[in-house]
Amino acid sequence: MNATIRAVTRVAAFKGFNVLGFCRGWEGLISDLVKPMSARSVSGIINLGGTILHTTRCPHIRTKAGLAKAAARLAEYDVDGLVVIGGDGSFRAAMALSELTDTPMVGIPATIDNDIYGTDETVGFDTAVNTAVAEIDKIRDTAISLDRIFVVEVMGRSRGFLAAMVGLTVGAEIILVPELPVREDEIFSVIKDNVSKGKRSAIIVAAEGIGDTRALSSAIEKNTGLETRLSILGYAQRGGSPTARSRYLASEFGKKAVELLAEGKSNCIVGLQNGKITSIGLRESAGASKPLDESILRLASILAT
Repeated sequence: MNATIRAVTRVAAFKGFNVLGFCRGWEGLISDLVKPMSARSVSGIINLGGTILHTTRCPHIRTKAGLAKAAARLAEYDVDGLVVIGGDGSFRAAMALSELTDTPMVGIPATIDNDIYGTDETVGFDTAVNTAVAEIDKIRDTAISLDRIFVVEVMGRSRGFLAAMVGLTVGAEIILVPELPVREDEIFSVIKDNVSKGKRSAIIVAAEGIGDTRALSSAIEKNTGLETRLSILGYAQRGGSPTARSRYLASEFGKKAVELLAEGKSNCIVGLQNGKITSIGLRESAGASKPLDESILRLASILAT
């Protein structure tokens, strides 16, 4: 998000706009946690994880009273355009707020889940993938050395984009995602088949939303006779220095968002589609579900044999 904040601020300043940053996201807009932004105030942040504006969940923005306060704040500061950086929850709030204000809004998809309809990739997704891959590569060394099965839980409560890409790029033997049912018998069968081929270690990448990974690990050990361990990567996936890819997307998305506002466009999100920076309507994005590319899982299965 820092790389995105930097891009939005500097492109806006270049175009002669004054920029305000609302700290802690929607909470800052409601509670008047605001600070002026300038090209100099965003120096040295492109390489930093997280966000200098800080962020928090804001249940208040889902209420009529909260939305009314947010709309009033936009009017108080005479805001001519609002850039919303975040995921589907942030965009749903923006859509609801747009019904109470004429302030144009543009969303920039920034979430490690990569689940925003209208963009092939979100800011931060590549960073999260690379962070997980680096950790799982180390786990693989232990798995091979000790003939163990490792179930590695990555983030993804309801969507499996992160698990799928991580699983493919670490050479996981099995990938489990919330979109598809977990069939334990098939998991046991794959592991036993690999053992018959002389392969006594495995990496299973599982999205957190597939269920109880601890119970799954126990069931695998019981049914295969192989030592099985669970490793939960947790919030490490959300931090760290952003990759070059994430910084690039942040820069391009930030530039596009400001350009859309300058052109008088409203209630849309920036996206990457077929290699091009584009945009679609906020309502269209919020009202549709981005499909998981199951060909990634099929390729991973072929390459793991």
